Formats: sequence, C-alpha cells, structure tokens
Amino acid sequence: MPAEEFRQYGHQMIDWVADYLRDIDQYRVLPNVQPGDIRRMLPQKPPQTAEPMNAILSDFDRIVLPGTTHWNHPRFLAYFNSSSSAPGILGELLSAALNANGMVWESCPSATELEEVTVDWLRQMLGLPSGFWGIIYDTASTSTLHGITMAREALADLHIRERGMAGRVDLPRLRVYQSELAHSSVDKAVIALGFGMEGIRKIPVDDAFRMRLDALDEAIKEDRKLGIRPFCVVATVGTTSCTSIDPVPAIVDICEREKLWLHVDAAHGGAAALVPEMQHVLAGCDRADSIVINPHKWMFVPVDLSVLYTRKPKILRQAFSYVPEYLRTGYDEKAINFMDYGIPLGRRFRALKLWFVLRYFGWEGMAARIREHISIANTFARWVDDHRDFERLAPVPLSTVCLRARPAGMDRESDLNQLNEKLFHAVNRTGEAFVSHTKLGDRYTIRVVVSHLRTQEVHIRRFWELLQQQLLMLLPKSR
Repeated sequence: MPAEEFRQYGHQMIDWVADYLRDIDQYRVLPNVQPGDIRRMLPQKPPQTAEPMNAILSDFDRIVLPGTTHWNHPRFLAYFNSSSSAPGILGELLSAALNANGMVWESCPSATELEEVTVDWLRQMLGLPSGFWGIIYDTASTSTLHGITMAREALADLHIRERGMAGRVDLPRLRVYQSELAHSSVDKAVIALGFGMEGIRKIPVDDAFRMRLDALDEAIKEDRKLGIRPFCVVATVGTTSCTSIDPVPAIVDICEREKLWLHVDAAHGGAAALVPEMQHVLAGCDRADSIVINPHKWMFVPVDLSVLYTRKPKILRQAFSYVPEYLRTGYDEKAINFMDYGIPLGRRFRALKLWFVLRYFGWEGMAARIREHISIANTFARWVDDHRDFERLAPVPLSTVCLRARPAGMDRESDLNQLNEKLFHAVNRTGEAFVSHTKLGDRYTIRVVVSHLRTQEVHIRRFWELLQQQLLMLLPKSR
C-alpha cells in the first residue's frame, strides 16, 4: 500500500474510531443477529484479485459492525468486561506498525526492556514486594498454565522435564486444589499438563463463597493417606461468579506447612489493589509463589495482555528454556530472553500498549476510576437490597453484584430459576444492556459487573430501570 493511500485510509479510520468511542451509547450492546447470519453475508470463496480499501471498509460497516457485541459500551456489564482506552488503542497501533517479535533481547531490545520496566511499575502499583519478577502473556489462561507448570517443575525429585509422565510406575498421582468457584482455566491447565480431571480436587466454599480452610486441610491429609501427592493450591482473588476473595494469608500458611506451590488467580480482582485503600485484596499474595493479573480486564488495556508474577523465575526458566543454535546470540549472558520463560517463541510487543495506558492515566487516574466503579456497584447493591422484588445473592467485595428477582409469593427455587433465566434473556434481547449469568448453589444468578472505563452511575440506573420493566412484563398482570 503506497504511503499516501495508507495516510488517507489511516486518517479515515482514526476518525471512525474517535467517533465510535464518542458515540458508543448509540449502538445496541448485543447485536440482533442469529448464528449464521454474518457468514451468509460473506463470500464463500476468497478474492482472486485485489479489492479497493473503500470496498473493504464499506463491508466492515455493512456486515461486521452489525454483528459485533460492543465490549466498549458503558452498559456492557457481562463477564469481566475488557474496555479499551484510546491510549491503549494507539499503543496497539504502533505495536502493529513496528511488528516486532520480542523472542530474544536482540530481536527487539525495546520490547524486552520496556516489558521489564512496565511490569515492575505495575508490581509497585499493586503493592507487591520487589522480589516478584513479571512476564507478559496473552491471557490469564496462559498465565495459569505456566504457574501450574512451575509447580510441577518444582517437584525436582520427580524429574518430569527429563523423563516425562507417561508410562512411569514410579510416579504418584499428583493433585491440584482449588475452590469450587475457581476459573475453568485451572481445569484446562490441569488437563493440558497431563494430570487429568482426577488430578484436581475442588474445595467447598463458605457462606461468602470463599475456599474453606478446614476442607482444604482435610483434603490434603486424605490424599496423603491414599498415596496421592499434593503439590499445588490455586487461590482466587475475585472468583468469576461473584468476585469472592479466598483467605490467601491462611492458605499460604497451609501451603508453607505442607510444602505446596501457591498460585493466585487475581486476573480480575487484583486490579483493585491499585486503589491504596483496597490493597488488602492482595493480602498474603506477597508470600505466594506465583500470581496472575490481567491489565486487559479492569485496567483499560485492549485485549489481550496478562501478567504473571513469580518469586521463583529460575523455576519458570528451568521448565521452559530450550535454545537451538539458530536462537543463540552474543548477548545471552547479559540480557534476558523472554522466550526462555514460556511456551511462546513469537512474542508481540504487548508492553507498548500497557506503557501508554499507565503513562496516560497515571496511578492516581487509574485508581480514581476503579474507586468510582466500586462506589457505583455498592450504590446498585443498595438499590437491589431495598427493592421488594429483588434480592442480592452474594457480598460485593469488589464491583460485581449478583442478584435475582424474587417477587412476593414466589418461593419455589425451580420457579425462581425459570423466572430469572427468562428475565436475563429479556434484558439482553433489548440490546440496551448485556449481562451474564452464573449459578450460586442451585440459584440462577444474574451478574452485573461495573468495571468498564465508560460506565457511570447513569448507565447503571438505566439498566436498573430496564431490569424492573422487564420483570413487570414477565409477571402475571393480576399481580
């Protein structure tokens, strides 16, 4: 593409992005499409000849945009939303333009050293001690996979890197422990690492949905008696369903006593520690072996960017370093090569967008926005508590509110579950808001996540009105 043509369409697209972010409220959050609708609008065969850029952009507006769920919308209240800030978008643009691969220091010194600096800045902002070393991956699923791999590698007497696991009669069954509300990425990591689903034990939670210490302690003792070898516990700071915070300080005590690796999944909830008065959410994490934080969740960095911290980077390198001749450089003894610390060889210049975001907002700016989200969520929780037809189903330690409709006279759980599932779908079908659901025990639960860069109280108030309106439409007219 000639420079002048790139300039023309680049300016046009920047203008489009600026208007999109400014006018995002005008879009439906959830598109009004059915499976297959987008595919049917696209050619079934690839283009044989070049097509003009204006035709490509026209089809983006005509086909792609109508089928897009707008994660940047202030009433996107589902999952753990990832809102993209303008400085993050600009950092992503430059990363794509440079197209650097930071596999070894020599392949892009700036990519390596900027990553070292930005993850250390973030460590300081989170209140983690200087002994923690960090590395950027794509998502928390990848970070957790590497964390549990480190736990396996730390079993030095089993020589798993050299001898593997298959066919070994001398290898005991290994066990990972997690809360029954832990993220599914833990299960996937356990499967991928060859332990099988039987290699994970899910620990019951208390009334506040936190891992029960007595149950963890008993599970470890039972497994040792059965000849199973415990080796790793995964604690969560901000569980996916309701953002409960496991009692990490006491879990650390158990892990130290039992000589187990502690990995902490703080992918979403850890960001709250950027607020000085919220740093208690990471209490005990200074003694964990590894911890994951996702700046692409509650820190306004475009997807994807996850940071894994560990106090034992030598074990991570020991697990993954493998250097063929063609990747050896003259700087290997002087500089870090991030390819030695994980599965990926190719590594995007992700640190650039994190650097842009941290500098543009500053620590105070990011903390102020997270603090406001927590305040809005607590205001919403009070609205729910004060309404006769709704009930809150979990504490609100961060900024996620779990609730359900419970109209007077409706007490049977099956009826309530059916009503709330209908209510959930009715709200999403309006296109005005998008929420997700879970189950807490056997109760169908609507989750409202307030962590979007653009979400203000006015957006939550409109959602609350919408929720009440849809409930009235579902209830008998005689009520």
